[in-house]
Amino acid sequence: MALVLDLLSQDRRPRHPEKAHRPDQPVARKPDWIRVKAPGSPRWAETNRIVKANKLVTVCEEAGCPNIGECWEKKHATFMIMGDTCTRACAFCNVRTGMPDALDQDEPAKVADAVAKLGLSHVVITSVDRDDLKDGGALHFARVIGAIRAQSPGTTIEILTPDFLRKKGALEVVVEAKPDVFNHNLETVPSKYLTVRPGARYFHSVRLLQRVKELDPSIFTKSGIMVGLGEERNEVLQLMDDLRSADVDFLTIGQYLQPTRKHHPVIRFVPPDEFKSFETSAYAKGFHLVSATPLTRSSHHAGEDFARLRAKREADLAAATSRS
Repeated sequence: MALVLDLLSQDRRPRHPEKAHRPDQPVARKPDWIRVKAPGSPRWAETNRIVKANKLVTVCEEAGCPNIGECWEKKHATFMIMGDTCTRACAFCNVRTGMPDALDQDEPAKVADAVAKLGLSHVVITSVDRDDLKDGGALHFARVIGAIRAQSPGTTIEILTPDFLRKKGALEVVVEAKPDVFNHNLETVPSKYLTVRPGARYFHSVRLLQRVKELDPSIFTKSGIMVGLGEERNEVLQLMDDLRSADVDFLTIGQYLQPTRKHHPVIRFVPPDEFKSFETSAYAKGFHLVSATPLTRSSHHAGEDFARLRAKREADLAAATSRS
């Protein structure tokens, strides 16, 4: 009986205890250009069934992604490993915060099984921040990558990792597992870190991405930000320069959408023509691939984007060979 009561009390825990006493923020009405189809198709239901049968967590659900209907219709899901509770408390994020449970040692096999059942040619694996673990969960990432490789050798793997802040040697463990794409999001411009991403350090994140390329130049690197948090245009352009200095290949830019009244408010809905302008600037600065639209998210169209990245690299190598 005590166990049942304990479980019930856990279920009633606030999703974001650190935000519970903050004043409510206004929730702005979404403009016409931010509209998505509600999920519910038979293929969406099949993806949902496989995810639930394997007792997996997806960032699609936990973060309230607006593209879940479109992606799950295509049997594309972004798996969130190491539980559903994050040790950070970012002002923009809807993932539960608190002290996480112990790692599920069977999770790598469960993820690999779901990837095989969904028949994924490209999979995205992300995680909560696990500052409670000595390696930040690096070895667990490596085990998941290895399990997928063993069961689905033809599947390409994209990871979206935490920053492994103060976790010496963690990045090297993940890179050694050789994901095809290493993504780590800056999320916002440096002037907004104190209020938006207080547990992180902007230049540490930039250096993390640079270090991936130094360790293994064959791995594609990727990063993303949200706009509409009060940033200035010139700050976004400077962030692009910082990422290109770190040799990052792929940039995503999307509109921030406020999950609840306790989260950071939307300061502005950026119109589509400004996203197009950001895309033009990013390509001019040398990114190999750019996705900048109001509904762009890190793993949206990830498989198609990876194919474009690989084709771009092959074309560049062919051009360099012909010149020599």
